[in-house]
Amino acid sequence: MLSPKKVKHRKWHKHRGDVTTMSADTRGTLLAFGSYGLKAQSAARIKSNQIEAARKAMAHGLTKTGRTWTRIFPDRPITSKGGVVGMGKGKGDLQGYCFEVRPGRIIFEIDGVDEAVAREALRKAGTKLPVKTKIISREL
Repeated sequence: MLSPKKVKHRKWHKHRGDVTTMSADTRGTLLAFGSYGLKAQSAARIKSNQIEAARKAMAHGLTKTGRTWTRIFPDRPITSKGGVVGMGKGKGDLQGYCFEVRPGRIIFEIDGVDEAVAREALRKAGTKLPVKTKIISREL
């Protein structure tokens, strides 16, 4: 699974705003590498294991000629306390890393395969993610 090699701060402040009401993203909204892409339609936090599950599902349907790009990287730490632990006594332990996706962000890109194969691979990857997604293609 993806995680940063080195971090400046082990635990981050919690973002108080509701993740689902985030405004549209301004960066990473256009295809840069491939011909087909998976675009987020809603906002959520995607964990590193969800990114890996989507990548594996996408790669399984591609042939050896297909090339994939992952356009997001989980660098935001997630912490949690145990279920029986009472309130107080500090923040919980580090559980993993996530990426906050806003609407409009390109998550994956594919190139080197025909349209039917690319759309099916991206559809399978989209089912593994906690966001609504849309498959887009480069205007030719």
